[in-house]
Amino acid sequence: MNLNVGIDVAKAKLDYCGMDSAKHIIFQDEVVNAPAGTEKIIKLILDWADSRDDAEKVVIGMEATSVYNIHPTLYFEQSSALQALDTEIVTLNPKMTHRYSQLFDDDKTDTLDAFHIADFLRMGRYQVPVTRDEKHIALQRLTRERYFVVSQITDCKNHFLNNLYFRLNTLEAELPTSVFGNTMMTVLSGEKYTLDEIAQMPLETLTQDLNQLSHGRFGEPEEVAKALKKAIRSSYRLNKTVADSVDQILAMYIREIRMFQKQLKELDKSIAALCAVIDGAKSLNSMPGLGPVYSAGLLAEIGQIERFPDEASLASYAGLSWRRSQSGGSERQLTPRTHNGDQYLRYYLVEAANSIRVHDPVFAKYYDKKYGEVPKYQHRRACIMTARKLVRVIYKLLSDHELYVPAKVV
Repeated sequence: MNLNVGIDVAKAKLDYCGMDSAKHIIFQDEVVNAPAGTEKIIKLILDWADSRDDAEKVVIGMEATSVYNIHPTLYFEQSSALQALDTEIVTLNPKMTHRYSQLFDDDKTDTLDAFHIADFLRMGRYQVPVTRDEKHIALQRLTRERYFVVSQITDCKNHFLNNLYFRLNTLEAELPTSVFGNTMMTVLSGEKYTLDEIAQMPLETLTQDLNQLSHGRFGEPEEVAKALKKAIRSSYRLNKTVADSVDQILAMYIREIRMFQKQLKELDKSIAALCAVIDGAKSLNSMPGLGPVYSAGLLAEIGQIERFPDEASLASYAGLSWRRSQSGGSERQLTPRTHNGDQYLRYYLVEAANSIRVHDPVFAKYYDKKYGEVPKYQHRRACIMTARKLVRVIYKLLSDHELYVPAKVV
């Protein structure tokens, strides 16, 4: 007789339901999402095992719910009392349990959700993953926050450009350098002088100031100075009230961009230090164009490669798979890609594939082939297909602990 414990995870509480193989409910209630609550569930499981001579296996399952399921999952896995039993800890895809619950005409409550999770476990249609070790969990925390910080920088830059256009609508067309360089952001933030002061400043003085601020890194500071003065003169004029407001917003976004960039450097330093002690980092870094950032993101989301029985399961986990559709004697040739899976892993695979194809002729040839197969969305489709090809390479490198050896282009 098996015991299937379904747990509906929320931020503050855990709704649980213990169901045996005959679909009898053994226990059902809710506890706080804290060690004390998890210990209560463990005690109920142990009491059931002690009371049964035919107790065989215990399956504890809960949905992947943001970060809320991580603590109880680790707590169950590290319980010596549960380890003495034949216990499986299962993390479920919420889409799978949701579809299963829709088969029944029931209300939607946390109590019923726990019941349906237990019933789903009873059916046995789940996979038991290899537990992520602490190093991969730590790396995942860092790389996901890095992903968030990069997104914030992108958003800030977009808002900055919109407001910059409002203030100097001809600047980007005139300026021979990026507006996001440290020197240009200092100039545009008004920290040293206003835009009106720049317009009236002698060209030689502005050139010297730009050269000083950039520590001589501008190849042609005089050209930048000319472009800046020209843009200020040729752009639409704003009245002082509006101009002051826009200048304040520009200065605000410059401070935010610099803050996030500083955080990015700190994260990159921590990620690099952690990657140095994780298996597989050397294998992935051996691929041309992959780089330390993408390598870290891939390792963090994949975890131990032993979690996946083959490369197809890894691709499915990333949402880079296409379901087969066959009926009778016909089979559908065009099938949509699944939209399940780890969005972070999929992001890193697609971005890594787009970078690798620039450096590796084999991937470049494959990308070009897929690019030419369709009349629209060529780049997006080619990147996704190249990412699927990359999955096979990554799986072999991590499984065999090998370094990448570029294949010869035929």
